[in-house]
Amino acid sequence: MVETRIMTPDDWDGVAKVWEDHEGTNPVDDSPEGFAKYLRRNPATSFVAVDNGRIVGTILAGHDGRRGIFHHVSVLKEYQKQGIGRMLVESAEEALRKEGINKVLLVVFTHNDSGNAFWEHMGFTVREDLVYRNKYINI
Repeated sequence: MVETRIMTPDDWDGVAKVWEDHEGTNPVDDSPEGFAKYLRRNPATSFVAVDNGRIVGTILAGHDGRRGIFHHVSVLKEYQKQGIGRMLVESAEEALRKEGINKVLLVVFTHNDSGNAFWEHMGFTVREDLVYRNKYINI
């Protein structure tokens, strides 16, 4: 039976396996060091889904004091369509609520049809009035 629990830095190997085919990771932020740094800053809001000791899904979630953000919500292909993504999202939403966060944002590639369908099903709306911008400051 799949269960969710809070993600810890010791989960890195299992998380990295789930992220192997996950588009959008990068070798700097999504390294053991970057992962541990994020979890130190957000120790109670990220979760893994576990089946018999094997990590099969992830949600890296945190906040800046105002808004929550979800990163790398990913479930292994053979575990998809079983409600695991929903369990992860609901766990993270509840953790963020307990920290006084009222709104969550996320970024999804436009070509990720299944991801966009999932987020729409979860009640997330598209903001047509925004442009996402990015700048590397430490390369």
